[in-house]
Amino acid sequence: MFVGLLLSRYLNMSVEGQEAVTTVTPGQYILIEGNDDEYPFVAKLLKFFGDESHKQKKALVQWFLRLSEVPQNKKLLLGRSPHPQEIFYYLGRACDNEINAESILGTVHVRQDNSPPGTKDTLYVKLSWDTKAFNVLDPVLMQDTPASTPPKPALPLFPPCASPTATPVSRGPVRRALPTPDPTVMRRAGSVSDTRATMSAGKRSTLEISANDLLLCLSQEWATLMGVGATKESELIMMDCSCLFPVGSRSYFIYLDVIFVVLLTCLPVLRLHVSSVPESLPCREQEFQDIYNFVESKVMDGTGGCMYISGVPGTGKTATIHEVIRCLQHASDMDEIPTFRFIEINGMKMTDPHQAYVQILQKLTDQKVTADHAAALLEKRFSNPAPKKETTVLLVDELDLLWTRKQNVMYNLFDWPTRRHARLVVLTIANTMDLPERIMINRVASRLGLTRMSFQPYSFKQLQQIITSRLNKVKAFEEDALQLVSRKVAALSGDARRCLDICRRATEICEHSASHPSSTGLVRMSHVMEALDEMFSSSYITAIGCASLQEQLFLRAVIAEFRRLGLEEATFQQVFVQHRALSRVEGLQPISVSEGLAVCQRLGACRLLLLEASRLDMLQRVRLNVSQDDVLYALKAVRD
Repeated sequence: MFVGLLLSRYLNMSVEGQEAVTTVTPGQYILIEGNDDEYPFVAKLLKFFGDESHKQKKALVQWFLRLSEVPQNKKLLLGRSPHPQEIFYYLGRACDNEINAESILGTVHVRQDNSPPGTKDTLYVKLSWDTKAFNVLDPVLMQDTPASTPPKPALPLFPPCASPTATPVSRGPVRRALPTPDPTVMRRAGSVSDTRATMSAGKRSTLEISANDLLLCLSQEWATLMGVGATKESELIMMDCSCLFPVGSRSYFIYLDVIFVVLLTCLPVLRLHVSSVPESLPCREQEFQDIYNFVESKVMDGTGGCMYISGVPGTGKTATIHEVIRCLQHASDMDEIPTFRFIEINGMKMTDPHQAYVQILQKLTDQKVTADHAAALLEKRFSNPAPKKETTVLLVDELDLLWTRKQNVMYNLFDWPTRRHARLVVLTIANTMDLPERIMINRVASRLGLTRMSFQPYSFKQLQQIITSRLNKVKAFEEDALQLVSRKVAALSGDARRCLDICRRATEICEHSASHPSSTGLVRMSHVMEALDEMFSSSYITAIGCASLQEQLFLRAVIAEFRRLGLEEATFQQVFVQHRALSRVEGLQPISVSEGLAVCQRLGACRLLLLEASRLDMLQRVRLNVSQDDVLYALKAVRD
């Protein structure tokens, strides 16, 4: 299954036999082993030399870049779509220009030209990249110039006994043999993935691995997936192991073997968890670029501004902003943009909208005061100039929950960035596209401005791409099973989090059934169907299916009113108006107010609704206790 492919990332398999040999000499353009086998790194070989011990061969190179290697936030600087065979001369200083000669894969033809070459085997270059901008390439840089020190003669990559006339390059780099984990545990790990390593006759496969190195790699990947410090987590596991058993003892390596199997088994499930941090955000490239450009321009200019971001739940709004902030913080660390502070508040985590003032002030100054005092201090901070004031980027999630009758909280959040000395950038997130027009009074909506962005629900193809990118080239799902869950979720809501939850549960079900003799090790349609039944067969959904016609109609009225208001809360009077309208549409006799209150109370007793306990009249506030997706799914199943 997926474990066998994961092993290939960490294990070096050295196979004896005939190998392809390529001759390279200084001055040629070469391909160098990288993370992507289809697009290896490109460089110009300047010279060979040996290290201080004269045991390892090194090479000095001049790097070239493909556009895929340029940072995501800088790709639009090119202003066009590059040709697949176009590369760029690298003038930055971030990359080490010394490589191991064993990593050279072969040679490639590169020429300086303004038009694509006629053959697919030739790359061309016409621009240079200096980490900040694309510039026209100076022809002098492509000329062969002698190195400042006389180059050493080409060193053989094979042992001296081979005595080649030129430098041969092998695709199979030879590495030192390292201790091997317990074979019993290794066989057990292989049985989990149901993979079998096959070897050709006349060839011998040698497993070269260090248990400590493997554990370090796996624990670092696990920590990266969960969004925590990889080095810290790895050190904790290694420290725990060295404290329990003497380093190098039999018990020490058995302990490492056990952790090795556990991590290999859990990695696919961890990758599909909604809390894991992906390496990239597919299907949201344009939204990422627009938000990045907006925030970067404000930070560079030292000004303020507001952006309103809307979209249904699970469309990547918060994750995209977090990725933008990570890229901007990295750019700030590299001194490419001025420093800034990022703080985040969530309306869902506040008992009162005015607590927003308290949380913002506490994250800025570590002061904890009352809401009124915090509002006064923030007003002073964003109104008066201060020396060396840095820009503050504020993310306000679940904006609709900060609504008050006078709307003073929203007004201040949108008004502060307009102050001359504020240096405040506010990014707001809500689920409704036209929230400003629905619930905001004119003076608040005018402060928000016209900078808005809408995240559309994911299509089934985009959901497939998201799952595939999370699995990172690991074959864990059958094609039909992956398509089923993607289409099911896309038809209901397009919520990527719901899709990942279903895939994760299907993977767990597949693991529990892996011991069956007929099991292929991949997640099949039956596993996905079982996960779907679990996800959409809760007691709440069963209760909705067993509810009376008027109760189901009342739940439809609640959702309709929530969508009309753009809020997750409404009064009984508002819902009752929707209920009477739906009754007429369905050809039913509208019920009276007292009957409507009785229906509402029954739904509250079943915990399908959360009702305000202090009052039982028309102004009683109503909230759903289940997700809208579950309610719609249950009602659709009843009508079908």
